[in-house]
Amino acid sequence: MLISKYWLRRSLAVLGLSLGTGVASAQPPATLPIPDESPSVVASPGVDPSPPAPPPPIAPAAAPCAACDSGFNFKGVPPIRVPARQGMFAIAPSGPGYYSALDALRGEIREKPPQYGYLPFALKGQSYYDVDFSYLDDPKSPPPDWSERLKRMRIGDNWMFSTGGQAWYRYFSETNSRLTGKNNDYGQYRTRVYGDLWYKDFFRIYAEGIFSGTQGIDLPPLPIDTNQNDFLNLFIDLKIAEIADHPVYARVGRQEILLGSQRLVSPLEWANTRRTFQGARIMTTAEKFNFDAFWLQPVLPNAKGIDSVDTNVNFAGVWGTYKPKKGTAVDLYYLLFDNRATIVQSGINRAPNTVNTFGSRYVGDKDNRFLWDFEGALQLGQQGTHNLFAGMATAGLGYHPKDVAWNPTFWLYYDYASGDNNPNNGTFTTFNQLFPFGHYYLGWADVVGRQNIHDINASLTLYPAKWMTLWFQAHNFWLASSKDALYGPAGVALRRDPTGAAGNFVGNELDTIVNFHLNKRTDLLVSYSYLFAGEFLQKTQPAGSGSANTSTLAMIINYRW
Repeated sequence: MLISKYWLRRSLAVLGLSLGTGVASAQPPATLPIPDESPSVVASPGVDPSPPAPPPPIAPAAAPCAACDSGFNFKGVPPIRVPARQGMFAIAPSGPGYYSALDALRGEIREKPPQYGYLPFALKGQSYYDVDFSYLDDPKSPPPDWSERLKRMRIGDNWMFSTGGQAWYRYFSETNSRLTGKNNDYGQYRTRVYGDLWYKDFFRIYAEGIFSGTQGIDLPPLPIDTNQNDFLNLFIDLKIAEIADHPVYARVGRQEILLGSQRLVSPLEWANTRRTFQGARIMTTAEKFNFDAFWLQPVLPNAKGIDSVDTNVNFAGVWGTYKPKKGTAVDLYYLLFDNRATIVQSGINRAPNTVNTFGSRYVGDKDNRFLWDFEGALQLGQQGTHNLFAGMATAGLGYHPKDVAWNPTFWLYYDYASGDNNPNNGTFTTFNQLFPFGHYYLGWADVVGRQNIHDINASLTLYPAKWMTLWFQAHNFWLASSKDALYGPAGVALRRDPTGAAGNFVGNELDTIVNFHLNKRTDLLVSYSYLFAGEFLQKTQPAGSGSANTSTLAMIINYRW
């Protein structure tokens, strides 16, 4: 096992750094444009200039060079899948100003937001195989820095290679952590390195490794806390067709998947390990339409060994997105989740089950002022020996006033996911949240998941400076059914009163998040969340465990290259 870990670490280092740097250094220098006319000669006062030399004779035209432009044109490769707008999206600053703390220190005012592949926020769910560095192909772009020189490197006429990665360190201080009544202070680290190799637009090999761990934790670590020397992504893409000049690709191997709002399908950026799958996917990306069809199985993080696939679970579906204009999208999707394992939590039979999810989303804006986000899903299937009928809905309206100090964006939302008044009898009606980004949507204290819940919430995003994001969330939680459980962000039943006597008011939560965009590669994020326990949490709190309130302080420094 020591040998395999050593080999894997060396392989990732060679793939992510040595090969990338070697190729970059092997490239010929860029050809500078030659002006059409030589600059005129200006004589010193009182001195006659020497007559210009006669022009050289014009050589006869040569035959066209067949090899000069023989290299493949990588424009549009890879076909970038721009992540859909998440809920509570903010309208980012524009116009002249300082777009990083480093800009402010140097006094460098930029006319508009600078181009860079990574988003200027410490927590964004984008997958690195969809990061867009195509602006580097523009000859008018400013000279790239060292990290950009590792992107879109040509190898001969028909190959292109990119490499990069990310490293972060996080510190957490939690009170009543995971509703256990105990405090939890710990640190986490994570490094990701990727290599992306293309042959024309026909074939791709993408590999992304991860090395992550947790230090000083006071509670048993979660499966998502540590994953050392393994792959997040290891897949090949093969172009199998073209539809209206847009390629269709088949992807096979280990892969993250991000669809729509990420309420149901997300790589879960908040996890120290990120979520990934293994299987096959067919996809196409166009200006107005995206389509995906896939069959996948979840990959289970292993803190001490090689990750394995959960063969009990099959996850498949089709997902289509229509984009009538920039920023506006309509999603239609069908998702199949089949779990053959036997799972019982808080006296509720959670699996085996077969869940068919039919859903849609409509998100957009009018003039970047009036904003909206609506999504709903219906679930049918089997829960053990019982029929399943459940659903979820979310409705959000936002407003972004123009020409107002600090560029505010305000949202008001209602989120609902059904519960069950009698979970083990008759039709099962608790919604299954599948593979969500719950932390983003349902409170940064990480107590509530999208199952058996009502949440009336508000969000306010401000930009005190163009490089500083200040974000507030306020949540009000109720159980949809007082006899069903409170489910956490991972879908695990955390608390339950089968009699319903504890009521259904979970509590109120306030979240404050501030992100400092230090420079193009570095962000610092600080968040503080406090959940004021309602009647349900107070009455189900274990005796002698202290206050039922819970809080989380998090600090993250995130560096990408």
